[in-house]
Amino acid sequence: MATPARTTRFRAWLLEGSTDRPKQPHAEAAHEGRPWYRVMCLTGLDYFSTLGYQPGIAALAAGLLSPLATIVLVLLTLFGALPVYRRVAKESPRGEGSIAMLERLLSFWKGKLFVLTLLGFAATDFLITITLSAADATAHLVENPHLTSTLHGHEVLITLIMIALLGAVFLKGFSEAIGVAVVLVVVYLALNAVVVAVGIWQVATHPTVVTDWTEALTAEHGNPFMMIAIALVVFPKLALGLSGFETGVAVMPHVQGNPGDTEENPAGRIHGTKKLLTTAALIMSVFLISSSFITTLLIPPQEFKSGGEANGRALAYLAHEYIGPAFGTVYDISTILILWFAGSSAMAGLLNLMPRYLPRYGMAPQWARALRPMVIVFTLIAFLVTWIFNADVDAQGGAYATGVLVLITSAAVAVTIAARRAGERGWTYAFGFISAVFVYTTAVNVAERPDGVKIGACFIAGIMALSLMSRLARVFELRVTHVEFDDMAERFIRDTAHRTIRLIANEPDNRDLAEYRDKVEQIRADNDIPAGDDVMFVEVTVLDPSEFESGLRVRGEVMHGRYRVLTLESSTVPNALAALLLHVRDATGQRPHIYFEWTEGNPLANFLRFFLFGQGEVAPVTREVIRSAEPDRARRPHVHAG
Repeated sequence: MATPARTTRFRAWLLEGSTDRPKQPHAEAAHEGRPWYRVMCLTGLDYFSTLGYQPGIAALAAGLLSPLATIVLVLLTLFGALPVYRRVAKESPRGEGSIAMLERLLSFWKGKLFVLTLLGFAATDFLITITLSAADATAHLVENPHLTSTLHGHEVLITLIMIALLGAVFLKGFSEAIGVAVVLVVVYLALNAVVVAVGIWQVATHPTVVTDWTEALTAEHGNPFMMIAIALVVFPKLALGLSGFETGVAVMPHVQGNPGDTEENPAGRIHGTKKLLTTAALIMSVFLISSSFITTLLIPPQEFKSGGEANGRALAYLAHEYIGPAFGTVYDISTILILWFAGSSAMAGLLNLMPRYLPRYGMAPQWARALRPMVIVFTLIAFLVTWIFNADVDAQGGAYATGVLVLITSAAVAVTIAARRAGERGWTYAFGFISAVFVYTTAVNVAERPDGVKIGACFIAGIMALSLMSRLARVFELRVTHVEFDDMAERFIRDTAHRTIRLIANEPDNRDLAEYRDKVEQIRADNDIPAGDDVMFVEVTVLDPSEFESGLRVRGEVMHGRYRVLTLESSTVPNALAALLLHVRDATGQRPHIYFEWTEGNPLANFLRFFLFGQGEVAPVTREVIRSAEPDRARRPHVHAG
């Protein structure tokens, strides 16, 4: 049985690094960081590692048309996704990505719900990256000729072990990964270059291979125009080759800027990130086309299918077949390592993304700000996904592609809106066309592989349900991050500090003389306040009730030459009033009094008004927020309702 001291130590270890405000891990000063080409390797863990399974998935999806469909995909990469994310890098230079751009465009609850939906697809993308990469690393391990007889049939167990090791790395503390990423990416790309070169040599020295392929294409699809038309239809199935752009923007804080860069204008960082995105896209485009070409021509079609030796490992198959088992084993080891480490890139993306939004929305427990509990949660979800999909690379491809395409489509829409608001008509039309192409690509992918949107919908439903339950559970928390008084408000508080501080909560209407006079008379009568006692009004303006946390700005003004009024701006009325009362208590050493009228109407309806719109049953909720924030009853401000 665990002792209390041991339990306390475990809790402290588990919540180590938890903060009151979410911070972006590894954030650099605007001019610091590392050269863009080194940071590109961090992106490459996710992007370049797809070469481990992309050629095989492309062959299964497009068959003999795989090279043509891949060319269409590359054109979409270079002239669609790349321009979009270069603009995203300009619009969100701190690595917030397209989700933050759309969040700024939409306000109130519709913005929050839209962001939660995108977070569901982002979670699909990153989590399936972890499970699919681990499953493909397992495939390379199991299908190695030296290990097939030993490990075959244990794919799920091996994949679970890899995911557990990944989680253990983050539980121990994930230090800077760029150095490791550079080594893995450089070695992996070099080995792939060798395999591709040998494959092209085999095609060049065996002309009958090309002849057989073209004859089979003609027999199956007829004339070249029909081939191109079909390639345009089937290329969405190859959408896995578009992964990595969202990660490329997320790693922006690591990119080295110019000495003159500031957080407001990190021009050097933006320029470096654009070079990162462009270079990565060009490298990947060359490998996508060449790998698709040689694997389609040199590997028998049946080997791509489930149970075939090239399933999920087409380039590894060629490495063993044409270069030898020694080189093939080295290639397998390199592929296993980069695929496993690609999961770390995805895990880092999740740990950056979720704490940036959910705690700020009040839609996650406080422990969600700590790294280790989130690692445990994501690892367990990855276990579940692996078990559901039986560690099958092909089965997870649809869900992965759906997450990737939804994020890219949302980015295309975001930059279209940004260009339109900036008055850039040409870019608006261009990005609008790109958005339409990605909408088509996403729709085709969903129609062909609905399992992707189903798993995405599960993540969205889970996030929505847990988020709303968390917000309900935390509804009475003191959610004010800071309190700011202007000079006049500070003078009001200072002048009343030597006597009983009495505040009247007022919902402003016409703000005319009669309103304040009648309110004072009513409150004095309801609460037996002596005529000579001083009072001040407090009025709250609700800005965005969907925000869970916000600052409190307090201004003082004199109305009609006789009534002092403190005007507040916040996301909820009760939390603003509770924060004001506690602040006044701490500043003056007195327990202030606040006076309310009872709110008419159904209590449940009033609570829902408070939950959704920041108003409603103000008096009891204000008292409950104070009670929750101040456990010592003798130090709580007084709340009166009459």
